[in-house]
Order: sequence, then structure tokens, then C-alpha cells
Amino acid sequence: MTSEGERQGFKDSGLGGLGAEQLEWLARDVSGLSSSTPVVVFAHIPLWSVYPEWWTTRDGQQALARLARFGSVTVLNGHIHQVMQKVEGNVTFHTALSTAYPQPAPGTAPGPGLLEVPAEQLRSTLGLREVIWSGTPGPLVVVDEKLG
Repeated sequence: MTSEGERQGFKDSGLGGLGAEQLEWLARDVSGLSSSTPVVVFAHIPLWSVYPEWWTTRDGQQALARLARFGSVTVLNGHIHQVMQKVEGNVTFHTALSTAYPQPAPGTAPGPGLLEVPAEQLRSTLGLREVIWSGTPGPLVVVDEKLG
């Protein structure tokens, strides 16, 4: 559970956090897996520092350290309402568009938040993500599609 202080810290700093309880759960959850097991992690806020002034998970590196022994890790997240991808060692990160509202690209506005766009452009800034696993070893197929 997240304490009120942790929630307030998120509100005040804009940074997310997993907290000790979730980090411990992650360690237990993967402890019995072979290092050749592909791992997929769903996170709300990116586990990598997309743009530290706006979007980061303060203890994301601790979570990634618990996954370092795996040969293939895919991290899927939203929160920043943009499509971005990054590969760092054995980890592939994918962020997704929003189905609700767009946000500005990192550093292009005073801060994150609702990005107003003309009504006729709104659907082109929103999207859905489909993740496909073929059932055989190999990378996931991640398909991002705009609503309009």
C-alpha cells in the first residue's frame, strides 16, 4: 500500500515510486524463474527516466536491477501519453499514447499535463496499443495505432 506521504510526494514532485512492498513482491515473483524466461512488466509510469523533470519512477532502477538476470525483458507503460521506445541492455521499453488526452512532448512546455489541440486533430493524438505474442521464443510485436 502507498502511504499518504508517498502519494503526497508524487503530487509534489511529479515522480512516481514503486515502494519497498512492490519491489519485494517483484523479487519474490521472479525468484523461481529461469534467467532464460522472457519477462513482461506492465507499469503505469516509465521505469526509465524519459524526462526526469517530468516523468520518472524514482526507484525504477531498483526494479530493473531485480530483472537484470533475465535475457529478455519488455516493459510496457503509459502515463506520458506518447509513443517512445528504448532498448537498454536486455530491456526493451515501450510507452503508449493515451485514450483520454495528449500531453506535450518532453521539454516542449512548462510541464506535463493536458495538451489542448484543435478538435479535428484530437483523434490523431490518441491511440491504442496491441501487444502480440506468437507463442514461440522471440520478441513481442507491439503495434501502436492512432484513433484517427
